[in-house]
Amino acid sequence: MKQAAIKNKMIMKKLFLLVLLLSILYQTGLIAQKFHSDNGDGTYTNPVIISDFPDPDVILVDNTYYMVNTTMFVFPGVTVLKSYDLVNWEYCSNAVPRFDFNKCYNLDGCNRYGHGQWATSIKYNNGKFYLLFITLDEGGFLCSASKAEGPWEIKKLPKGFYDPGLFFDDDGRIYVVHGNSKILITELDKNFAPKSNDSLVFTGTIRNGLEGNHMYKINGYYYMYSTYGGRDGIQVTLRSKNIYGPYEQKVVLRDTTRGVTFGVHQGALIKTQTGEWWSMLFVDSGPFGRFPSLQPVTWEDGWPMVGVNGRGVVTYRKPNVGKEYPVKDFPTSDEFNGTKLGMQWGWNHNPDSTKWSLTQKPGYLRLITAKTVSNLREARNTLTQRPFANYDQSIPTTAATRMETDNMKDGDIAGLAVFQSPYAFIGVKKGNGSKHIIMVNNGKTIDSVAIKKSTIYLRTIASNSTSKASFEYSFGNKTFKPLGNELFMRFSLSMFTGNKFSLFNYATKETGGYVDFDWFRVK
Repeated sequence: MKQAAIKNKMIMKKLFLLVLLLSILYQTGLIAQKFHSDNGDGTYTNPVIISDFPDPDVILVDNTYYMVNTTMFVFPGVTVLKSYDLVNWEYCSNAVPRFDFNKCYNLDGCNRYGHGQWATSIKYNNGKFYLLFITLDEGGFLCSASKAEGPWEIKKLPKGFYDPGLFFDDDGRIYVVHGNSKILITELDKNFAPKSNDSLVFTGTIRNGLEGNHMYKINGYYYMYSTYGGRDGIQVTLRSKNIYGPYEQKVVLRDTTRGVTFGVHQGALIKTQTGEWWSMLFVDSGPFGRFPSLQPVTWEDGWPMVGVNGRGVVTYRKPNVGKEYPVKDFPTSDEFNGTKLGMQWGWNHNPDSTKWSLTQKPGYLRLITAKTVSNLREARNTLTQRPFANYDQSIPTTAATRMETDNMKDGDIAGLAVFQSPYAFIGVKKGNGSKHIIMVNNGKTIDSVAIKKSTIYLRTIASNSTSKASFEYSFGNKTFKPLGNELFMRFSLSMFTGNKFSLFNYATKETGGYVDFDWFRVK
């Protein structure tokens, strides 16, 4: 008995030491936190991407799935992702490098916050990829490419279509389904200009806001896959034997379960290589934005019913695509050692390409002040990226950077932000020849500390579950000191994108100053 007790004690001690070691490795980031959906055991967990990739549309070409998302006023934008199993996604291209159709995209006296590129339709036809989208101010646009990786050609269309669903019929005719509440169909010519007048084919009956339309032809029926939008979204299907109707409507998913499937809606129907049916939708997921959700589809009496027993799935078996593929993680951290920015980065509005560089000081991102402005919302060349939440919602996401400030001018402000409305940042401000670390919350300076060192480490800790972000600084990247107060993050419709981590440098007095960012690291 005594020997057994000693053995048990030794086992318990070893377990304690193992747990302690794992805890230390976890806290220091040597063990990765879980940012991917794939559980490694044949199952996945929703959201299938735990970051802001809203308004998804998905197609299968050969053995590759392609997804397009809304990026609005961020460029390069109109992000296209690719996957081989619908669970593990990676960047494929940003179809629109910049958007030169209005001076507001240059933050030239105006802006396009809450506007820009909206819900895009992706299609593949006769060896070519197509992206059809609208901006509320400039109208309709079509991108085309022979490869999804690009390059993409963009052209402005004579007419814009709200939440368009591009459709190539099997008789060679081209249509677009579009509208809000009143659903319209328009035939297009080979140049994607209207060939017919808009035809009203259905008016929403459940409530206002029927939108997000995509069109399919399956077993002789025309199906419109649509949503009554909002946080408590309702996914419906309309079907008819004739493209112009009449259409009958059925609710295929209305999940009011609090959690990660609440109101899951708007997206695409997908048939796998093995004949399974799935749907890629999205959920409003808090301040980090709107996250894609992969749901199984079962056909019942000719209707695509989504989820299981009327509810979205959280953890479920992966789609059968004929083989297994490796787990993928999106890139986030960046050492700035290359000559191109990674596809995870996007500028707030169009960048001024003469005012940033990865080559003027190799291994660093240099941001040069581009214009004099009064606040961060007006600043050119603010570099942003989507934060990823953790599947353990109790764990926040931490982003840090190392910044060199020797070449700032009086009035310059540079640093690290969490950007939406409201926004907040920690940074360095130079004034009257001296420098201060400042914490600004929604335009108001909350705290300030005088410094003499030129190299500073800045860090933000943001939680999608609590909606709070805090800010810290360090001189040696070991001990960080908090500064200011917490930002209470929101998903404001005035911006209509998730909160983003941002690196910035702007001038309030004169241009020409610059800072160098050595790296940006996410944990």
